[in-house]
Amino acid sequence: MSGFTFSDEQEKEITRIVAKYPFKKSAMLPLLTLVQRAEREVSPAAMVAISKKLDCSPAYVQSVMSFYTMYHAEKVGKYMILFCINISCQLNGCDKLLEYTAGKLGITVGETTPDGKFTLHREECLAACTEAPMMRVNDIYYGALTEQRIDDVLNSLD
Repeated sequence: MSGFTFSDEQEKEITRIVAKYPFKKSAMLPLLTLVQRAEREVSPAAMVAISKKLDCSPAYVQSVMSFYTMYHAEKVGKYMILFCINISCQLNGCDKLLEYTAGKLGITVGETTPDGKFTLHREECLAACTEAPMMRVNDIYYGALTEQRIDDVLNSLD
């Protein structure tokens, strides 16, 4: 397994993040997020690098990472699309819209487009029931979805 190296900019950010917390391990989620955003995955080598920064075992990093659905051990698309599948979204047609989106992208749920641009997943709850049906693309939430709104969102992404 090849090593993982943080960039100089990431090293500065890590120093800033870790300084906020009384215990290094408390910075785990921000460091996982830093890597996920930059690499579109948290590889085993990155878990080792994070463990060294936080004075814990790689297994501990992996156990935390695997608990959260926002972190991925395998590379995801530039745009991670998460469809809420909880009751409010269910009652407002999320299944049909998820199927529509999968068809438009030419993939099934859980897959990434061949060009690496989009990955499509279900998410148990996006905590925005008043805007159901909902999807999140990376860190941006889109509610009151329709096929047209989905088309507009997808077309707006480079």
